[in-house]
Amino acid sequence: MKYIFVTGGVVSSLGKGLTAASLGTLLEARRLRVVLQKFDPYLNVDPGTMNPFQHGEVYVLNDGAETDLDLGHYERFTNCVLTRHNNLTSGQVYETVILKERRGDYLGKTVQVIPHVTDVIKGRIRELSDESNYDVVITEIGGTTGDIEGLPFLEAIRQFILEVGPENVINMHVTLVPYIKAAHELKTKPTQQSVAKLREIGLQPQVLICRAEQPLDRDVRRKLSMFCSVSEKAVIEERDVEHTIYEVPLTLHSEGLDQLVCDLLHLETPTPDLADWRKFVDRVVSPSKRVKIAVVGKYMDVRDAYKSIYESLTHAAASEDCGIDLKLIDAESLEHGVDAQLKDVAGVLIPGGFGVRGVEGKINAARFARERKVPFLGLCLGMQVATIEFARNVCVIKNANSTEFDKNTSEPVISLLEEQRGVRNKGASMRLGTWPTKIVEGTLAERIYGDTEVTERHRHRYEFNMKYRDRMNAKGFVISGTSPDGTLAELIELRDHPYFVGCQYHPEFQSKPNKPHPLFKGFIQACLGQQTSRATHARADQESPRRVPERELVPQR
Repeated sequence: MKYIFVTGGVVSSLGKGLTAASLGTLLEARRLRVVLQKFDPYLNVDPGTMNPFQHGEVYVLNDGAETDLDLGHYERFTNCVLTRHNNLTSGQVYETVILKERRGDYLGKTVQVIPHVTDVIKGRIRELSDESNYDVVITEIGGTTGDIEGLPFLEAIRQFILEVGPENVINMHVTLVPYIKAAHELKTKPTQQSVAKLREIGLQPQVLICRAEQPLDRDVRRKLSMFCSVSEKAVIEERDVEHTIYEVPLTLHSEGLDQLVCDLLHLETPTPDLADWRKFVDRVVSPSKRVKIAVVGKYMDVRDAYKSIYESLTHAAASEDCGIDLKLIDAESLEHGVDAQLKDVAGVLIPGGFGVRGVEGKINAARFARERKVPFLGLCLGMQVATIEFARNVCVIKNANSTEFDKNTSEPVISLLEEQRGVRNKGASMRLGTWPTKIVEGTLAERIYGDTEVTERHRHRYEFNMKYRDRMNAKGFVISGTSPDGTLAELIELRDHPYFVGCQYHPEFQSKPNKPHPLFKGFIQACLGQQTSRATHARADQESPRRVPERELVPQR
């Protein structure tokens, strides 16, 4: 078993997760079995209770674990199917240690960071190693080198290397090499100091991943090599990509990172086959047509709040050789009218969320899409607001609402799950993880999926109230997917609409670059049909406009 640890220095948000995921892509292309995990130093047990404004989206795994959004990169960029064992926080570590101490597991010993905390951290790495299903374990350490909360993780790595042997481990350090415009030069001092901080802890990186705005010339590489004690060929340039994050594996491959890693770990592998990945990137960069889609949400100022949704749209659009002009709309701005902002879009997508803020704007957007026959995709809360809108304006249930927004509503078409009524703790207490959905035959959903049973990932507390099913069905509101026992509505559609679909689950968590999720693919196809008469075409050459000219669809972290 071989191990790669990815740390970061100088500043946060350098893209350690993307770097780790891209390396995973390259190693899998070399026919290695790869698994990734993320260690986060914050004291939250998991990110499930964090505000998206602070932390971006919460990525949900098959087993219901609420995890860091970087695990989304891991699953999209590789063939990994991850579990709660692939994300570890300081909160989980200390919770484990304290529970052991309370049970008496330490037999009266003084409980300390070393060895008790570090043993828990090392144990999580070994859990993956002991499965013997992988050739390489890539572990990303969150935060920035020098942060006090990250020290136990770095110390655990130091001990782990002693135990498995340095010949089986690579320390990879992602760092910033800033460009000072006034001096017209790249500065290596921040990287030198970050590596010095690592050395104080007892870690020496073998590979430097250098984030920079300008190319690293030979002199800069030599300087970093000398002062950081890293081979010159192991100083890897990682500049911001021009069009899409899916270019990152290709740029790192051109820098020789995957071959370097295999050499350092003494792995004999074939030359990587990146043909399919290059084909996907080419479709993203130079699409033959374009379509404008509105995303109506409540966290629009946060780049990472809807990351998986934006990337799922990328996957689906690329499969249709299509570029997307995203129109990101704050739901609150639609509370007093929608025509001005939605009149020129070919599709409307409403993502999930929590709380009452912006809900009326989302309801107005759903009404616009229903009445104008504009393709619509509602995810989780998006499905719920579409249900409320239909109940109010088609079924004339004027007080229709969700008990999330009005706990005393007289017409609770969306209500709290029965098992949620006694829940007091918010963390990891929703309906989470993969659940089966039975698709009704003869529906649009069956045509989209091409199957009568699927499994999807959930994260919610509220559900459609089945007491309203017959009343709404009579008006054209179709529940096209349910739980196997038929008690929970999972998927809805409108009978007299070209594409109006809402799902209680989160399909964006199962989309991949060359395997777009069926609901997103169907949505893009419907949007293209809506915009056929006015679709613009882009030349498929180097002068083609960017896929999203004004705002990058999947922002670089």
